[in-house]
Amino acid sequence: MTPRDTDDNADDAAQPAESPEEMWELRLYVTDRSPKCVCALANLQRACTHWLPRRHHIEVIDLLENPRRVAEDQIVAVPTLVKTYPPPVSMIVGDLSDADRLLDRMQLRPGDSPTM
Repeated sequence: MTPRDTDDNADDAAQPAESPEEMWELRLYVTDRSPKCVCALANLQRACTHWLPRRHHIEVIDLLENPRRVAEDQIVAVPTLVKTYPPPVSMIVGDLSDADRLLDRMQLRPGDSPTM
């Protein structure tokens, strides 16, 4: 992302990520269809639709179906979101309902966050 110009309109402060060619790789670790996991997926999809339209790939990994991934990927709680690309790798635990925290941890926010 590039720094924002000072001439930008204040209404434009919250804009999606600016690199249209960059594909974001995200992994969401869940267990079955637990309410928190379902909520996390919905919140993630909503955020990606707004901030990364057509520039994201979400891999959903059900740890009940793939229990070896718990140790391999060092997952200690679910739901857990891991941003694997672009670097740096970052991890967020929870239902992703806190939009500010999600945008900060994913390093998506050039300015203030939108209402999601």
